[in-house]
Amino acid sequence: MAPQLQTRHVFSLSIRVAAPIEAGDFGYGTRRVIPILGGELTGDALHGRIREGGADYQIIRPNGFTELEAKYAIEMDDGAVIYIENIGIRFGPREALDKIRRGEAVDPALIYFRSVPRFETGHPAYRWLMESLFVGVGARRPDSVALDVHQVL
Repeated sequence: MAPQLQTRHVFSLSIRVAAPIEAGDFGYGTRRVIPILGGELTGDALHGRIREGGADYQIIRPNGFTELEAKYAIEMDDGAVIYIENIGIRFGPREALDKIRRGEAVDPALIYFRSVPRFETGHPAYRWLMESLFVGVGARRPDSVALDVHQVL
C-alpha cells in the first residue's frame, strides 16, 4: 500500500497584476498576457517580494475554461532569487468567469483555481523547493492574485 497523501501550507503569494493584454481569438481560444507588477511572499519563516517583469500567459477556451502559465521571480529577504513557473487552470460558472474577464470581483468559492508551481534557485537555503511537488490554490481579484502554496508530503 502506498503512503497516504498529505500536504502542508508553505507560504502565500499576493501578486499584483496589470490590465490584461489580449491578442484575440486564434481559433480554439483567446490568448491573454497579464503583466506581473510585483507582490509579496509570506510564510512562517519565509518572506520575499515578487519582482516586476513576469507575466501570466493565458488561453481562455470558448467555454471559459482558462489555462494559466505564470513565470516570475521572487527575491527573498536574504537576497536569494527564486524563479517560479506556475501552471494551472481556472474554471467555474460562466457568469463568474465573465466577471473575472471584465476585471470584476468574484467570490473565490465559485471558481476552481488550482496550479502546480515549480521552483528553480541556486541558493542552498531554498534548494528544498526543487525537491518536492507543490500545489497552489488561488483566487483572482480585480488587480491581484492570491495563491496559497502547499507542499505535497
